[in-house]
Amino acid sequence: MLGDEDYETWVAPLEAHEETARSCVLTCDNPIVLDWIRDHLINDLEAVARSRFGRHFQIRLGSVQSTINATHPNSTRKIPTLPLTPHFTFDRFVIGPSNQFACAAAVAVAERPGETYNPLFIYGGSGLGKTHLLHAIAHKAVEKNRDVRAVYLTTEQFTNEFIFCLQTKDLDLFRQTFRDVDILLLDDIQFIGGKEATQQEFFHTFNTLQSSGRQVVFTSDCRPADIKGLEERLRSRFMQGLLTDIQPPDLETRCAILKEKGRAQGWDIPEDVVLFIARQVQNNVRELEGCLNRTIAFSQLRNAPLTTDVVRQALFDILPEERETTPPDIIRFVAQHYGIRVSDIKGRNNRRSIALPRQVSMYLIRNLLELSFPEIGRLFSKHHSTAMYAVETIGKMRRSNPDFDATLTSFTDHFSVS
Repeated sequence: MLGDEDYETWVAPLEAHEETARSCVLTCDNPIVLDWIRDHLINDLEAVARSRFGRHFQIRLGSVQSTINATHPNSTRKIPTLPLTPHFTFDRFVIGPSNQFACAAAVAVAERPGETYNPLFIYGGSGLGKTHLLHAIAHKAVEKNRDVRAVYLTTEQFTNEFIFCLQTKDLDLFRQTFRDVDILLLDDIQFIGGKEATQQEFFHTFNTLQSSGRQVVFTSDCRPADIKGLEERLRSRFMQGLLTDIQPPDLETRCAILKEKGRAQGWDIPEDVVLFIARQVQNNVRELEGCLNRTIAFSQLRNAPLTTDVVRQALFDILPEERETTPPDIIRFVAQHYGIRVSDIKGRNNRRSIALPRQVSMYLIRNLLELSFPEIGRLFSKHHSTAMYAVETIGKMRRSNPDFDATLTSFTDHFSVS
């Protein structure tokens, strides 16, 4: 249960829009609140709503801005489409090697919808920015031409609306809504797999849009070839456009994302905090942003400066358990890096291919764990003078060889976040 202060901070600012018997959109002017709700409370809110309104009730988060709601002349009902998130624009999308091509393709589609890369199929793991690109396409297309009708929704919502219209014999409304747009943006198209009736209706919707020169963009967690239960005629149409993937971001891109997210909220995040969070979350941009938002909220509520200690406190329940590094940890790591056995490093063989990893191990143990030279010598069954010589030798190599220094820096960084 939330306390009064948490309720006032996170729940009270929310407003309900586009309410139907089975769904509603919660909006807020503050993106921090929406991100916190998405990361921590959305499942609980949906559970409460479903217990009261029915198990199919859905809650979406977004801004008040809407896309398009078509109405059939003989129906008073509107098919709700999802609002665009204001900050999901190309300007706020951090580009790196893992997403550069996908972003370039999305920009090209937004600038000339229906003329290039139609359909555009973006695939990749969860939380890597696929939804961001869908919203950015709509934002830019409407910015260039305010008459452009762009609809964004999830494949789950598309399926649910089709089933509802089928049951209420209102298919004309469904078809008018989705076949009379300029850009159709469907998230998580993999969920259409195995739904034969929905696939049939979508097939005709897709053909209508594409044949009339209108743009279709999909996202998926996998390639069309890997979507189970997908009709071959749809699979071939998905693949006739441009397929582009998004990979997990590298460390530099993750740091850039955190800095951009911080700037957007008016925070100048210290470099050590950025690096700490970026090393903890490696495969999911959404989780990366969630960790930053949680840290900022914790800092605000405690009136504490942003430090790595504050990060540890804010994320204590989701960070991997920290364990003290031991000499065997270092020796195993070095042996694995150089492709030799631990027994070789601790043995008597003094070949260069063995001696260097042994010296590196001694150097790291000395600098990371601050063991004395006699203690290091005993670990390797060597005299303490051998350990002293090893540390001195590796230190000189680092100063004279930039590549070797970079390698040792990466070793040190590895153990600093282990």
